[in-house]
Amino acid sequence: MTLPDTSRPRLTVRGEAHVETAPDLARIGITLTARGTDRRATLADLARRNDAAVALVREYGPALDALETGPLTLAPELTRRGRGEHVRTHHGTVHLTATLTDFTALGELTARLADLDLTRVDGPWWSLRPTSPAHSEARHQAVQDAVQRARDYAHALGTRLDALLELDTTTPDHTPFGAPASRMAFATESAEGAPPPLDLQPQRQTASAYVTARFGLHPPSL
Repeated sequence: MTLPDTSRPRLTVRGEAHVETAPDLARIGITLTARGTDRRATLADLARRNDAAVALVREYGPALDALETGPLTLAPELTRRGRGEHVRTHHGTVHLTATLTDFTALGELTARLADLDLTRVDGPWWSLRPTSPAHSEARHQAVQDAVQRARDYAHALGTRLDALLELDTTTPDHTPFGAPASRMAFATESAEGAPPPLDLQPQRQTASAYVTARFGLHPPSL
């Protein structure tokens, strides 16, 4: 059995890096609404608006990274007076999420979607791809930061680093990137003519990396 060498001095440091860069993706939320006294007619209106919105988004195929359908609801609203279950109206919604890579197309698409009947648009939310080079650059800089800090401490002790003993890359809790730069909400009737595109300015994103490194030191002469 080999006992650990407790006489060997060790040094633990933390390295971190934050790299700012332009976003790769922009995501918008689309909520389509239908309301009516007849359940089937309300559902038909909702389906028609969903088809129109999906067709519009798909026109931007080269700029489109993903189009996804979220929750769909069709719920009766009961009258507030009287006894019994009397349905006053039916309220239906369907949620779509579109992710784009071309931010010029994003401004045009967002304006056109907001011009559809009873359509709400939320966003955009900017983000980086997991494969963005900014993440790799942040990891490199975090390791370099840890090594430099360790060297500074070793120099202050009048010694130098001997070997890397451990490197922990566990990421601490943090607020996810991609907060919305703006938020829009529309539920209006369509107007004649195509609406002008919105001038949406991409929000710069930050790729962060954190490491904890443990080094062995040559015994200092104190």
